[in-house]
Amino acid sequence: KKSSTKKKIKMKRITIIATLVIANTLMATTSRASLSLLRRSPPKLQNSKFFSSSQFRPSTFRKSYPCPIWSSSFSFCLPPRSTSTTSLSFRHFSSSPPSMSSAFAASASSAVDSTVSDESLSSNPLLQDFDFPPFDSVDAKHVRPGIRALLQQLEAELEELEKSVEPSWPKLVEPLEKLVDRLVVVWGTISHLKAVKDTPELRAAIEDVQPEKVKFQLRLGQSKPIYNAFKAIRESPDWPSLSEARQRLVEAQIKEAVLTGIALDEEKREEFNKIEQELEKLSHKFSENVLDATKKFEKLITDKKEIEGLPPSALGLFAQAAVSKGHENATAESGPWIITLDAPSYLPVMQHAKNRTLREEVYRAYLSRASSGDLDNTAIIDQILKLRLEKAKLLGYKNYAEVSMAMKMATVEKAAELLEKLRSASWDPAVQDMEDLKSYAKSQGAAEADSLTHWDITFWSERLRESKYDINEEELRPYFSLPKVMDGLFSLAETLFGIDVEPADGVAPVWNSDVTFYRVKDSSGNPIAYFYFDPYSRPSEKRGGAWMDEVVSRSRVMARNGTSVRLPVAHMVCNQTPPVGDKPSLMTFREVETVFHEFGHALQHMLTKQDEGLVAGIRNVEWDAVELPSQFMENWCYHRDTLMSIAKHYQTGETLPEEVYKKLLAARTFRAGSFSLRQLKFASIDLELHTKYIPGGPESIYDVDQRISVKTQVVPPLPEDRFLCSFSHIFAGGYAAGYYSYKWAEVLSADAFSAFEDAGLDDIKAVKETGERFRNTVLALGGGKAPLKVFVEFRGREPSPEPLLRHNGLLAASASV
Repeated sequence: KKSSTKKKIKMKRITIIATLVIANTLMATTSRASLSLLRRSPPKLQNSKFFSSSQFRPSTFRKSYPCPIWSSSFSFCLPPRSTSTTSLSFRHFSSSPPSMSSAFAASASSAVDSTVSDESLSSNPLLQDFDFPPFDSVDAKHVRPGIRALLQQLEAELEELEKSVEPSWPKLVEPLEKLVDRLVVVWGTISHLKAVKDTPELRAAIEDVQPEKVKFQLRLGQSKPIYNAFKAIRESPDWPSLSEARQRLVEAQIKEAVLTGIALDEEKREEFNKIEQELEKLSHKFSENVLDATKKFEKLITDKKEIEGLPPSALGLFAQAAVSKGHENATAESGPWIITLDAPSYLPVMQHAKNRTLREEVYRAYLSRASSGDLDNTAIIDQILKLRLEKAKLLGYKNYAEVSMAMKMATVEKAAELLEKLRSASWDPAVQDMEDLKSYAKSQGAAEADSLTHWDITFWSERLRESKYDINEEELRPYFSLPKVMDGLFSLAETLFGIDVEPADGVAPVWNSDVTFYRVKDSSGNPIAYFYFDPYSRPSEKRGGAWMDEVVSRSRVMARNGTSVRLPVAHMVCNQTPPVGDKPSLMTFREVETVFHEFGHALQHMLTKQDEGLVAGIRNVEWDAVELPSQFMENWCYHRDTLMSIAKHYQTGETLPEEVYKKLLAARTFRAGSFSLRQLKFASIDLELHTKYIPGGPESIYDVDQRISVKTQVVPPLPEDRFLCSFSHIFAGGYAAGYYSYKWAEVLSADAFSAFEDAGLDDIKAVKETGERFRNTVLALGGGKAPLKVFVEFRGREPSPEPLLRHNGLLAASASV
């Protein structure tokens, strides 16, 4: 989508829809934060059919941004964790790097029960005074005692706050932010490790303490004294004098508390809390089943004829996998080779393997992940949908989609309207895409030309693209080495936003030697943010996908050591092809887009100018607007000067030939209708399952999938298609009744990039001026201003879908519908 996500996210996001890849990659975990803040509806803006609304629907900020399952750049996004709707997703560090105070570690030690020794707690890295999370020293054995000690201390602090709370910033918001911060930093550390360095021991430890964490979150989210204090601020005579950011913060907290069940009577609140606990368990189990099912599949190949057509990069990866599984003498040339369902392994098979039987086997395995045996997610999905509906009814909504939309820009009706408009514009081009594919396969003498099916489409699409544009993706890899790509990305950021990015290895502990730590500086050379980058796939311990996640957010309240504000810190995580032998990581063009996408998320987090921590950066931004910066950044992959700055042959230094760039640009809309339709299928089934589907009714979830596919898939899904069992975006992430947001944000991001087109992409002065305006609005204002108002402030008008359809080559089709 995406992401998320995603993804987004995978899967994803932006206004370009490039080459083919078939992938249902899962993603997105994030959740609505029990302390995320809401805001007030701004005046109704009148021009945009989809984006104007008398009801501005704010959203909680997300913990991670996965990408959609099917996207222009085909990145694969799975967020680092899944949390319930009451998850406390605030991460805060300070402008000198963040720190857990030693005083807190001592108080936590005294608060915990006597079965845990003071000595073990005093040496627990989760409770130590640290500048950056101790990713290199936290182990599964630290989780249970550390989290339990922390929760006991926070419970005591919450009780004290409830006794002393007053409806003022110093007596309510500031102590609340500080309280939440400690849990978020510590829980964020272990959750992140579970995503990038998973072990059975760590997974078990987190599962043990998770119910206790959720219980505390619900306790905090349903605190009547805190809720009443926020309401008192809103009703006070001083309300009109509060800044817009503070007003949005207060209103978000009030709305979030209502969605967390605070207004329910005791019996219903108890039922609500049980549902939340169960949903948390189910989403974690869903995600783990997908991960385990993905890891479970391994196909050993010993005869090279079986993998004819696969490029050397893929064979090298398969041989590395074989070595890791005990085949010590495996080589790319002579094997043996092991194929897995991890994206860097799965995709080359679908794109390049001439062996149709192999493609079918791998496709069916991928599409049936987590749908049988002990890892079957079918019953989990049914239970999740049942509980979400029950939760919605408890809160007074007709369905779960209404709950989801309560914290977004869109309404159910406006989301469905946009999806249908885009679907209508995409259908005929997608049908023509399929006819073109059949004709080309027939011209090549393919026996299956008249009956192309799912495991053929990716393969023949790649052949058609190579034929039509004379572009071989594998031949492009040497031009996209990771070091050059990152240099070009950072150079672009300097041009657009006036920032300097430099390595800062050794400043912060990392979880793997592949991880690089970066410092971001302003034009005066002052540090303004930091981020980690973990680029490579590690199937044995790291979840698939790509995501951005915050470590801490910018915050005035959390500043320390005499500084005025705490600086933001982010993660960027990808799963791209790792280095093979002495070669650097040579990237596909899709992987390049993915890095640009995730960096866009990170920029919004890092370049915020909001000092109110709870609305800074990505926090409190409506969910369906958060993909704007990420999808916006992907557009620059097609900008000539940007692409030429990163496309340097890793051995010779030769720049990508001009004619190849022109072919890439021409191929930008290749099969755009098909890719758009695929994304719309995911969004449509998500909305359908969360609006009209009746758990336990006459229709199964798979019946719904087949029904939705009639209008969203030119080639009908297989009867045994079980992609829903690995659709983590909506069942283990934050995209339930929200997958449409990728398309919603694509409209925003395409229109935002069109501002640079209008200014003149070759006019460096105009580009810099427009980039500064983008930074000072979209990237700077965070969740302190409603996203439609932010967009209008940048663009001078409300968003239009026209640039998206134009970028995707679908404008003519849309004009006829």
